[in-house]
Amino acid sequence: MALPLPSPLRLLSYLLLLLIATASFAATTSFAATIQHEVVRKPVPDFPLFREAPAFRNGNTCNNESIHISMTLDSNYLRGTMAAVLSILQHSTCPENLEFHFLWARFEPQVFTIIKSTFPYLRFKTYRFDSNRVRGKISKSIRQALDQPLNYARIYLSDILPGYVKRVIYLDSDIVVVDDIAKLWEVDLEGKVLAAPEYCQANFMVYFTDLFWNDKELSRTFEGRKPCYFNTGVMVMDVEKWREGKYREKVEAWMVVQKQKRIYHLGSLPPFLLVLAGELKSVDHRWNQHGLGGDNLEGRCRSLHPGPISLLHWSGKGKPWLRLDSRRPCSVDHLWKPYDLYHPNTDVLE
Repeated sequence: MALPLPSPLRLLSYLLLLLIATASFAATTSFAATIQHEVVRKPVPDFPLFREAPAFRNGNTCNNESIHISMTLDSNYLRGTMAAVLSILQHSTCPENLEFHFLWARFEPQVFTIIKSTFPYLRFKTYRFDSNRVRGKISKSIRQALDQPLNYARIYLSDILPGYVKRVIYLDSDIVVVDDIAKLWEVDLEGKVLAAPEYCQANFMVYFTDLFWNDKELSRTFEGRKPCYFNTGVMVMDVEKWREGKYREKVEAWMVVQKQKRIYHLGSLPPFLLVLAGELKSVDHRWNQHGLGGDNLEGRCRSLHPGPISLLHWSGKGKPWLRLDSRRPCSVDHLWKPYDLYHPNTDVLE
């Protein structure tokens, strides 16, 4: 028997109930979705965060003599730079006498902000280094990091720094100082343009190609002097003598020869050796416990050299902050860790 068809009024009631139910479900779903999407996340900043360093004050014996320190400033090595600055301040008898001169090649305003917020009491100036000054003179070396234009900025310190800076300590970003930097500042240059730790036991010949040593004219470069390897990551420079002696032009001239003949392997170090090896004031090795980053290709772990230490230098491929973050640190990296002001970025739910 066929069922009776619903009346038009009843059919309209069914449709109205269906519409109400559908609207109610949609509103509930929309409300739930709204709740989910209104969870606020603090955005992860593009640059790392650093804890604010304490204020360091002068001791009672301090005078008003400024100590000038120059370093490069780049986001890739910022964490190392911050640790280096903290270590210098922490071990200085007269930290308020320190004036830092940071050289930068890429305009990164966040980096400047980080320096100011982390070290509110720091005396520092920043200077732009024009990469075009060396871009056409750089030859590829065994490691890409060594070929960055900012690595060559130290050649141009006498052109960049203000006239009142007569002497400057230049330091790489992968160091920590565990002694009073004033001791290095006060080294007697004995009329030399540069002071740096020398390593005369190193095989000096390996820093240059066979083409260099087989060329009679080029190989006479070191006649009359006893050349030794020295590391340009820790130097005391007489800025006026560097300018007057046209040492920038001398270093650049060798960079031009390198482009033409390929006479060395590494980046900015060999042209310094060609101009100044055997002609500088030697500084005690305690001011450059170097090679802690391992070799330039693999960065394997190395131990400390025997003897007193005033400065630790992670020269080489391995950097302590990278090895610590990877949870595969070398034992020497734990000596760097106490100076690390880095605060890891995190997502925070509000």
